[in-house]
Amino acid sequence: MTMILQVKQVSKSFGERDILKEITFDIRNGEKIGLVGWNGAGKTTLMKLLMGSIQPDSGSITKFPGSLKIGYLPQSTDYTIKMDEEMSEEGNSILRMTSELGLDKSISSEGSSYETLSGGERLKLALAKIWAQSPQFLCLDEPTNHMDMKGVNWLISELEKFNGAAIIISHDRFFLDKTVSKIYEIEDSMLVEYEGNYTAYRQEKQRRLDQQERDYGKQQRKIKRIEDQVANLKQWSEKAHREAGKRDNPSEQKQMGLKEFERVKAKKKDNQIKSKTKRLELELSKHKVEKPKEEVQIKFEFEAEGKRGKRILEAKGLTKQYGERVVFGKSHFYVKHAERIGLIGENGAGKTTFVKMLLDQETITKGSLWKSGSLKVAYLSQDVNDLPMGKTTMEYLDLIGWERVSKARTIFANMGMKEEKLTKPLSTLSLGEKTRVKLVHMIMQEYDVLILDEPTNHLDLPSREQMEETLSTFNGTLIVISHDRYFIEKLCGKLLVIEDKKIKRVETGLKEYEEKKMKQVSSSVKETREQRVVLEARITELLGKISMVSKDSEEYSAMDEELFKLMQLKRELA
Repeated sequence: MTMILQVKQVSKSFGERDILKEITFDIRNGEKIGLVGWNGAGKTTLMKLLMGSIQPDSGSITKFPGSLKIGYLPQSTDYTIKMDEEMSEEGNSILRMTSELGLDKSISSEGSSYETLSGGERLKLALAKIWAQSPQFLCLDEPTNHMDMKGVNWLISELEKFNGAAIIISHDRFFLDKTVSKIYEIEDSMLVEYEGNYTAYRQEKQRRLDQQERDYGKQQRKIKRIEDQVANLKQWSEKAHREAGKRDNPSEQKQMGLKEFERVKAKKKDNQIKSKTKRLELELSKHKVEKPKEEVQIKFEFEAEGKRGKRILEAKGLTKQYGERVVFGKSHFYVKHAERIGLIGENGAGKTTFVKMLLDQETITKGSLWKSGSLKVAYLSQDVNDLPMGKTTMEYLDLIGWERVSKARTIFANMGMKEEKLTKPLSTLSLGEKTRVKLVHMIMQEYDVLILDEPTNHLDLPSREQMEETLSTFNGTLIVISHDRYFIEKLCGKLLVIEDKKIKRVETGLKEYEEKKMKQVSSSVKETREQRVVLEARITELLGKISMVSKDSEEYSAMDEELFKLMQLKRELA
């Protein structure tokens, strides 16, 4: 494969903080690379360096050719598209792609500012514009944030067809597994390369860590053995020096030979100590194994009190509409205590609306939605900017008692949030930090139902995985809205699916549900093909017969009417 970009010994600092240290790598045409690491590790910085929007402190970044056409999707999706006569061809491509993405908002030919679009819709529009420009190299920073599964599957398909190279920052493990064949991890300002997709990277990283732990343990045992030998030699040497240093007197004259022997022995021990110490220092300078860095364990601790009985939630004929527009209607379903339910549906299907109905923030149009009156519900919304921005983190938590304050501080420390952040106004925190604040606030409450609306937005990969592990031990009820496919697959054994303007309960997880759905689609396609074959045969038969019949006859009229109906049905099947 042809090299399109070369990075040599690149370093970048902001103030006294080193972000990247002497990193080197090549990108070849056709390669799809995932860029991972903790939030703040330097992923976006590296992407901006590749784009040329910021410059390295040292080292070089060379593009081949120098005019390499780059398609860049930043984290922000606040875009405006204007399509005039000069870019009508690109505009048509954008319209086609937004249709494939499921974006049904009209795009004006005079241009438009898209304040009315949601974050997910703006993201789709931005991606469509990038594709319409036919780039040679893609730099995508969180391309699936806020995107529904239809959009994610479209992007996976487009990346498979894309012949150029791509570097992708993403916290969506399913997306990375399906799109990349190499992972670059930024950790401690260094870049480490792994072959394979995200799952292969996690397995290889664990294997390297296990090997490092074994090598480190082996080396530490060897160091201990040599240090014990040196300590013994020192004791023997000190004793020999004492024996050799006793004052000469008449009674000791006879022992002159012995004293000389002790001197020689002491000198020999000193040389052995120097030799062993020098050998150990030389070995450590050449083959020292560093102590493995322990991955930060982010502990999410949940408490749920009491048993609430079997059914805690039940809908009968549930309907929600705004004027003439029906969001969902005539829906029947239930949720049991301790179930983990994934709430899925395309963008705009009504997931957040349903959650608001659960929280009594939206009215029910028709039907009923029964909830156990004793439920304690915690809700994590998509909007992290609904916090009281003037307060500090600890003021917002409003904890009483040293033990609870200490617990909250420990959780923040485990999540990599520095102590000084806790005393700064919430308005100064990043989106990821605000998410952490909301999560800790929930952790400190007692509840038995947890509603999570896109809980992994703004969380890096290690945080997502640790959150999954802990939520899997939560003994209350979970209702989860997430576009993170792996998050839903790992946690949720049941689904509430909003489809065809109805909410229905599904007794399987996401993977099994989609496999069953694909079989149904395949069966339907097969059935449609068979129907078309029968139709075409009958149409051919009628066309042959009608040409032999008088146009004025009743037989002709009957055949003509049947032909019309069959042709109409054929168009519908097509």
